[in-house]
Amino acid sequence: MYKIPAGTVFVGKNLVFVPDCHSTNSLAMDLSQRASLAEGTVVITDNQYSGRGQRGNVWKSEPGKNLTFSVVLKPKVRPDEQFVLTQVVALAVADYVATKTPAVKIKWPNDILVNEKKVCGILIESSLAGAKVQFVIAGVGLNINQTVFESPRATSLQAQTEVAFNLNTELHALLLLLETRYVQLLNGQVHQLRLDYHANLYRLGQPSEFVTRHEHFAGVIHSVNAQGKLLVSVGNEVRPFELKEIAFADWK
Repeated sequence: MYKIPAGTVFVGKNLVFVPDCHSTNSLAMDLSQRASLAEGTVVITDNQYSGRGQRGNVWKSEPGKNLTFSVVLKPKVRPDEQFVLTQVVALAVADYVATKTPAVKIKWPNDILVNEKKVCGILIESSLAGAKVQFVIAGVGLNINQTVFESPRATSLQAQTEVAFNLNTELHALLLLLETRYVQLLNGQVHQLRLDYHANLYRLGQPSEFVTRHEHFAGVIHSVNAQGKLLVSVGNEVRPFELKEIAFADWK
């Protein structure tokens, strides 16, 4: 059972715990549409059996070993500005993981890596009303104490540190850092968030092999623009790519 965090102002002050559910993002979205949940509401479970990730992937998590939760946020941003929420959540998780182990990077757009292995997946979903964002659901699947994985690209904090963690304690620490990053956004520090995101971006400025549906090519990550497109330098041009258009060749 998870307790309401004492250190935050609003994130996690309304905490909805369910022993198991198909997806905390789906549950949070459903609850938010049926009743107006307070900003900062956290929906958390010990067993998420149909977790969703980016690109339509499935996020698998061993029951009772990890943190699988979603946070309801109500930022005053336009639909075309939503990528800053991805930066906020990715930076918060990276900040947290960096307190436990070094070599932390953000793999575009928001996978958190430790030593080039994925420790966390993030899924940002929003509800729109016309040209306004009603609310945003930020889903986090963070591997804490799981040590056996189907993918050799996956890891956890325990696998990296050989330390077993208390999930409630770690949830509180992470929510505090999430609130800190979110307050930066509320205070208009969008440029600083962008700088920090790029400072943590995996393979920024490094030659890499990429694949799209139609080609395999060498390029260098130049930056990520305000709309969340990955800008890759290929020869003498900088090409923009959407999430589902490009991948690292060695991560396919």
